Amino acid sequence: QVQLVESGGGWVQAGGSLRLSCAASGIITNIGRMAWYRQALGKQRELVALIFGGGSTDYAASVKGRFTISRDNAKNTVSLQMNSLKPEDTAVYYCNAAVTTGWGTPAYDYWGEGTQVTVSF
Repeated sequence: QVQLVESGGGWVQAGGSLRLSCAASGIITNIGRMAWYRQALGKQRELVALIFGGGSTDYAASVKGRFTISRDNAKNTVSLQMNSLKPEDTAVYYCNAAVTTGWGTPAYDYWGEGTQVTVSF
């Protein structure tokens, strides 16, 4: 079984910064794409940022230039540095990873339980 555990959420004033981290554990052969999603109250879950195993990244337009995703392949971790936070960034942030648990087997998507980020005016 694979577990993703997020940390680093909390409350911050607009303009502030937070750093989210996510650690994957369990029987892991390889982790491909890793990503952060968020879901605001009453809205659908949306992709915030993703990073592939080789390091290429992509961001939602709403966070480009403010957020930076990074990963440590040796530690099976992914982080999201969030700067210049806005009230509209308030949401539960979820870690997501495509994990292979055995050689020659397909990758499956795993999710963390989420961490709350609240940005006040």
